[in-house]
Amino acid sequence: MDMNWYDSLGLADVARKVADGERLSMEDGERLFACPDVTAVGALAHHVRTRLHGDKTYYVVNRQINYTNICVNGCLFCAYGRERGQQGAFLLSQDEILAKAREGIPPAEIHAVGGCHPETPLSFYEEMLRELGKALPEAELKCFTLVEIAHFAHLEGCSTREVLLRLKDAGLVMMPGGGAEIFSPEIRTRICPKKITGEEWLRIAGEAHEVGIPTNCTMLYGHIESTRHRLEHLDELRRQQDKSHGFVCFVPLSFQARNNLLGVEHGPTGVDDLKTIAISRLMLDNIPHLKAYWIMLGTKLAQTALWFGADDLDGTIVEEKIGHMAGADSAASLSREELNEMIRGAGFTPVERSARFSERGENAAAKEVA
Repeated sequence: MDMNWYDSLGLADVARKVADGERLSMEDGERLFACPDVTAVGALAHHVRTRLHGDKTYYVVNRQINYTNICVNGCLFCAYGRERGQQGAFLLSQDEILAKAREGIPPAEIHAVGGCHPETPLSFYEEMLRELGKALPEAELKCFTLVEIAHFAHLEGCSTREVLLRLKDAGLVMMPGGGAEIFSPEIRTRICPKKITGEEWLRIAGEAHEVGIPTNCTMLYGHIESTRHRLEHLDELRRQQDKSHGFVCFVPLSFQARNNLLGVEHGPTGVDDLKTIAISRLMLDNIPHLKAYWIMLGTKLAQTALWFGADDLDGTIVEEKIGHMAGADSAASLSREELNEMIRGAGFTPVERSARFSERGENAAAKEVA
C-alpha cells in the first residue's frame, strides 16, 4: 500500500486503519466519498477484498422467480409493481412457479421474490416452498424479502417470528436482502412511504438470524439520497451484524431511473457505482461478501467492480423482471461458461457456490482432496 499516495490525498490515516483492519468511522467514509481519485478508494477496498477472499470470485447457478408484481406498497422508485386489475398485473400459479423453476440446468439456488399481494395467504408460500423442495431437492430456497415477511404477518394476523418459523419449516434456508432501500426516515417517506420502516426491516432481519435463517442485505443508491444517508445506512447494517451475525452478503443496488414516478432523470454514474461499492466494502468490515450485481451494473462494470471490493457476481439468473422493468440494459441471463469467462477475463479465479456460499463442483472436490 503506497502511503505516499494516500498522504497526498489526505487519507494516510484512513489507509493505515484499513491496513491494520480497524473499523472506519462515518467521518472516514465521508472523506472517502469526497476523494477525487476513485482508483485510490478502489485500491483500499481491493486490499480488504484480497485479505478476505484472495483472487476468488463467486457465482451461483440460480433461477430467479418473480411470482407476482401485484403490490400494495406503491413505491415511487419501482417500475415493477402493479395494482390488482391493472394492465400487466400477474400472479403466477403454483404450476407456473414450478415450471419456471425447472427451466434450464438444475439450479443450486432458487431466488423467489415478489410484490406484497393484498390477498394471497401464507399457506400459498408454504406450499410453494414445499413443492419447490420436492421438485428440486438439490436447490437451496432463498426466498422472500423482509418486507414480504412483514406483509405475510399482517395478512395472517400473527408475528413476523411465527411467519419465519413456518417458512423455515416449509423449506426456506436463506433470504435475499431486498426492501432495505435507504433506512433514513426522511428519504423513505419520499420514495416508499407505505413500506415498513428501516427500523422494522432491521428488527425482522435480527429475528431471521435468531431463528437460523441467514440473509443478505441491500442498499438502493443513486436517487435522492446523499452520501451521508448511504453511510448511515451502512453503519446501521454493520451495527445489526454486530448483534445478530446473520448477514452473508451485501448487495449495493444501482438505481435504474427509467419507468418510475420518482422523477429522477439519471441514475448513478459508473464512477459513483465503483466508489459506492468500494466504500461499502471498507465500511462493512463484518459482512463477509459483497456482490457486484451484474443485472443492475451490466457485465463490464460488474467485472471492473471486482477490483473495487466485490467478490461475487450473483449468477445465471435466467429471468429477472424487477431491474429490467426499471430500465436495466443487461442480458436476461448468463451461462455458467459466460460467468467463468467473465471472471477469468477480469483476472480472478471463478468459484461456483451455493446460496449460502458453500463451494460446489470442482472447487469443493479439490478442497476435500486437499
